[in-house]
Amino acid sequence: MYVFKIVLMGDGGVGKTTLRKRFMGETFKATYIMTIGADFAAKTLEVGGKRVKFVIWDLAGQPHFKKVREEFYRGARGALLVYDITRRETLENAPSWMEEFVKNCGRADVAVVLIGNKIDLRGSCEGCVGTEEGIRMCEELAKRFSLPVRFVETSAKTGENVEEAFRMLAEDIFSVRSSAHKA
Repeated sequence: MYVFKIVLMGDGGVGKTTLRKRFMGETFKATYIMTIGADFAAKTLEVGGKRVKFVIWDLAGQPHFKKVREEFYRGARGALLVYDITRRETLENAPSWMEEFVKNCGRADVAVVLIGNKIDLRGSCEGCVGTEEGIRMCEELAKRFSLPVRFVETSAKTGENVEEAFRMLAEDIFSVRSSAHKA
């Protein structure tokens, strides 16, 4: 079995905890409870015929937790970088989150999935972030940080693409690992 430490990162209120809970099999709850520092979970899944255990660190997104977060990045093999499609500034902050992750994880062989969350609200919000904008940000992050970055849109409320986001990250971690071993 492979064990990979991963982090969930992004601004406060984008749905990181709800994504993690949905991935863990919990049902959606509409109440918002701020994560204090970091929260932790683990789940095993099968990816490409391999058993993968994700040790998931759900990091608080508020700016005053920045110092606390730095320690939690160390040793992470990948990250799910989450923004809220109803709050454009959360996408605009993605490069800062990537910079914080890359600076503190302590390794070069990492992968990232950029997640546009809350797509269940797309029809009800004026000026929502479009899919194309998320794709452009994904390409910009990959180029700027020279890392594999993939993009997916999710709904923690309905569960749409939540499992897929974690699977994509696992696939990319394996891909980066095998590339690093060949070098």
